[in-house]
Amino acid sequence: MWAFAVVTVIPFLLIVSAALAGGVWVWLALGYMTVLVALMDRIIGACDRNRDPQAEFPAAELLLVCLGVGHFGLLALAIWAVGGTSGLTLAERVGVALAAGMVFGQISHPAAHELIHRQRRALRRLGRLIYTSLLIGHHASAHLLVHHLHVGTDTDPSSAPRGMGFYRFAGRAWRGAFLAGLAAENRRRQGRNLPLWQHPYALYLGGGALMLILAAVLAGAGGVLALLIMAAHAQLQIQMSDYVQHYGLRRQIRPDGRAEPVGPQHSWNSPHVFSAALSLNAPRHSDHHVTPSRPYPALQLEPETMPCLPRPLPVMAALALVPPVWFRMMDLRCERWQNRASKGKSR
Repeated sequence: MWAFAVVTVIPFLLIVSAALAGGVWVWLALGYMTVLVALMDRIIGACDRNRDPQAEFPAAELLLVCLGVGHFGLLALAIWAVGGTSGLTLAERVGVALAAGMVFGQISHPAAHELIHRQRRALRRLGRLIYTSLLIGHHASAHLLVHHLHVGTDTDPSSAPRGMGFYRFAGRAWRGAFLAGLAAENRRRQGRNLPLWQHPYALYLGGGALMLILAAVLAGAGGVLALLIMAAHAQLQIQMSDYVQHYGLRRQIRPDGRAEPVGPQHSWNSPHVFSAALSLNAPRHSDHHVTPSRPYPALQLEPETMPCLPRPLPVMAALALVPPVWFRMMDLRCERWQNRASKGKSR
């Protein structure tokens, strides 16, 4: 657990220093989330060693709570530093916005993702609030009620079919997840006669509006702009994560029209140690879909049955921004895994 804690907490501290003091701290924070992550993945390399899947990790939830609470403090500080009277130069403000956006997309998002899967209601609410603060609260509903149910099928807007570029996917995924999550929540409420204010989307939309108001109170129009920029940056990374981790891997449709059960072959994984620690083992994605309740330190990786990306997840996310390069690197791999899965089913 110490590796998860150290790797995720350091960038929080760097951005706090950058927001308060500017200067070299800005570039250290930005360098940590970019150059250092890539460098450490190369130096440390990959590892598919698994922890006991039955083991308990009492500190795992504590770290999630610390990261979740810390997220709100860091977001407020970043809004003030980027859009308020912090005294930072324009270049420093841009640097803080970029570094903070990366932390929100690569640490706050995995933390919120783990929280919404936990059994305790307070933890699930904390996860929803994190997403709401980034103006993408609906992701909590869409992820649980749509993505996990329909992953790898045309029904899931967050699963990109082979040949779809990231830019076309991103717009479709945001709108599709919002509408699909809303429809799923409405179905859950049918016949229960619940007040409208208890609708999860009331939290997402009302909470998002409240965040914009608080940003204006904290730092005026500049604060609102800062929140919009950093939230958009974080949302972009959330979409990139879904795109990369499910691109081109489709579940077979049975004769009765239903999709086959979700298996380890329906998600892309990455065994690289440092970026996995930074994102709370999110790159061990197959096991998460097969066993959603498993604590993140115990997620399993079996390269023989789980598709692995050719590069670390952050690198692949960057490559996804260049569709011709992405297609050239990934389409043949998708075809091989699909053929392998089809042969396995025919035996």
